[in-house]
Amino acid sequence: TEHPASVWISYGFIHFSYIMVILTPFLIRKSSSAAVFGFSLYSISSAYFMIEFVVGLIFVLLRLESYKPALIVQIIIAGLYAIMLISNLLANESTADSIEKHEAEVDYIKTTSAKVKGLMDRMSDKKANKQIEKLYDMLHASPAKSSPAVKDIEIEIADRVEGLEVKVRKDLAEDVIKICDEIISLAEERNRTLQANQ
Repeated sequence: TEHPASVWISYGFIHFSYIMVILTPFLIRKSSSAAVFGFSLYSISSAYFMIEFVVGLIFVLLRLESYKPALIVQIIIAGLYAIMLISNLLANESTADSIEKHEAEVDYIKTTSAKVKGLMDRMSDKKANKQIEKLYDMLHASPAKSSPAVKDIEIEIADRVEGLEVKVRKDLAEDVIKICDEIISLAEERNRTLQANQ
């Protein structure tokens, strides 16, 4: 207990920097790129801990009677750490949002085209099978990029694909051809709208 305030301040800041390293995993947003985000945050927190440990140790060994130099220097270091950490957290949030949006867009194409692919060659009618194949090619070749302007069309396509599955199970050739034509028209409309909004 017989240490000047500068030693205790340094002791406190060293422990704070170590606690921040421990807390870093809780600051990482859960996403498919969590490992990348975690690496950048860990790097910042680890660098802060190492710098703070060295600076704090110097002030502990110096045992200055005035607490002001130790406090000012370590507040500046902690402030720089906070700025870097927050700016990285904000950048990670923005990147994670973009990745999630892209994954959702790709998921729409994968899901709908995979469902249609599963219906291929299941009809007794050759013309109906050909139309399902044409629909699959159309959906599979559609751009993965989406936009709010085509959300309603995408929902409509997903609904129609579910209806198509029912008709295929019942082997209703005319209905299957009709629904395929409707979905192809919707997919073409979606693609045109996307091109117009680029």
